[in-house]
Amino acid sequence: MLLTRAMGGGPSQDLDARFLFQTATLADSSAALTAPHPNSACLIVRDSRVVGDGFLVGQGTTPSEVQACLKAGELARGATAYLNLEPGDCHGDDSGVSSLIQAGVSRVVIGLRHPLEHFRNKAIKDLRIAKTQVDVIGEGQKVGSNLKEALKACRAVNAPLLYRTAFKAPFSTLKYAMTLDGKIATNSGHSSWISSPISRERVFSSRARCDAVVIGGNTVRRDNPKLTTRKDSGHLPARIVLSCGLNLPDDAHLWDVNDAPTMVMTQRGANKRLQERLRQKGVEIVEFDFLSPKAVIDYCYERGFLSIFWECGGTLAALAISSGVIHKVMAFVAPKIIGGAKAPSPVGEMGMIEMTQALDLKDVSFEQIGPDMLVSGYLHPLPELNFASSEWAESTKVSLDLRTIISLNHAWDAYGAFSTFSPHSITAASFSGEVIRWKTVEHYYQAQKFDGVQHPLAMECVAKIKVALSPEEASRLGRTLQHQRTDLVRSDWDSVQKDIMYRALYAKFHEYPHLKSLLLSTSGSVLVDRSSHDVLYDKGTSGSNLLGDSLMQLRAQLLEQCVKDSENTQRTAASDIESLST
Repeated sequence: MLLTRAMGGGPSQDLDARFLFQTATLADSSAALTAPHPNSACLIVRDSRVVGDGFLVGQGTTPSEVQACLKAGELARGATAYLNLEPGDCHGDDSGVSSLIQAGVSRVVIGLRHPLEHFRNKAIKDLRIAKTQVDVIGEGQKVGSNLKEALKACRAVNAPLLYRTAFKAPFSTLKYAMTLDGKIATNSGHSSWISSPISRERVFSSRARCDAVVIGGNTVRRDNPKLTTRKDSGHLPARIVLSCGLNLPDDAHLWDVNDAPTMVMTQRGANKRLQERLRQKGVEIVEFDFLSPKAVIDYCYERGFLSIFWECGGTLAALAISSGVIHKVMAFVAPKIIGGAKAPSPVGEMGMIEMTQALDLKDVSFEQIGPDMLVSGYLHPLPELNFASSEWAESTKVSLDLRTIISLNHAWDAYGAFSTFSPHSITAASFSGEVIRWKTVEHYYQAQKFDGVQHPLAMECVAKIKVALSPEEASRLGRTLQHQRTDLVRSDWDSVQKDIMYRALYAKFHEYPHLKSLLLSTSGSVLVDRSSHDVLYDKGTSGSNLLGDSLMQLRAQLLEQCVKDSENTQRTAASDIESLST
């Protein structure tokens, strides 16, 4: 029965609460790095002592369970593993679960079942089949206050994934800084700086935890922001500008996509001249028939974004709140007073005429940051999804037979193994003849842009790509130098890049049989790469489908080989029968 040991008494509950809370805290430390994957960590505990730990560092890196088991070594046998989230391996090798089983862990405590249906309960089932005790906190028996707080921490660290599952939308946070009298700028519009440097550092780190930062055209014209995390590495969110008429300056910090990718969302047909200029600079343009916060958030959901950080002015903030797309509010209140009847407030007109119409924040927290006060709360409380009664079955899996198009834009979905970011190392040769082990297909692909180029910057970039911790970092290194110094990209790149992608995928799918089986199972379906944020594989929404086309080409070759193998087997069998009959 669930939680018979974990819930049996106060001391045991307190011990589970302590280590589960510690696991959630460790998982949260990588929130700026793992997107679009959830934040996961693992602690292995023996005799009330942590003997192994690990957390997911970035997309395409070693699972937290594998790290923890390696650190624990023989001490993992008979120990308890604490996981803030049920493992959900989107790459087809189940290495996280396998590592726990092979290490001999006797008990696994899980804070939250996986919210995504194609992962949910699979790891729990596999562990129980291996005779490992699995306790899912909050299921089976009443839990104490300490364990409730630990469970809440597990939910909070992966709030974006829970909101995405519950509301079919990215988790959206509205952030603003205001004076004590509720102003975000003076009458003249001057707003630098309301909050303190310490508060601004918190904003930078909050941006890094999101997939995209949203502002309106007024903010671009008035403040000319960069919207970066002020870091050269790690996860860098996309910058999104909303502008109906596209009345934006030709030159702005946001048009420099070396710092981070930029997307401009506008209404169809607006300012075509500026659209073309921005495209030439590498800015992505997305047109809507009618631009609205709801349309934008629906688009971001389809793009696979987990979390959005809104740093817009009062007019756009009011529209976003009224549209129901804002889930959380972060308000930095500075101990300053500027007055001004026409000075703008953080949220514009919403049509409320009575206090009874006011929107109440839930689960409010207060934190002093330097001289400022940070007030945070939820407009839509954290979803409490009940997955206890949902058992893993064949019916929960995606039916490939019913699908004609398989989208590859979600790196953590049922086809995450097809991603160039998947954690499958390959052995591949460069065109210069060097044969080495590459961490991922992405590492190999990015390095080949500068293969054989005898220039210090190109050679340095290739060296950095080879050792880059994550495929996201490798991708950023390659894209940045390609954009900054087009003269350093190998002269034949346009003609060989398809060959290079195919060569990398061939190595990957031939080395890992389970990936080959997954690819063959998509026979009859069209594989489409819609990750238009990656200009390498899909240059805009109407661009090329390099990854999808390469996968389908490889699939066709594998299917042809299967047919040949089958025919050879039949001929051999027929020959054997004929020999026996004579």
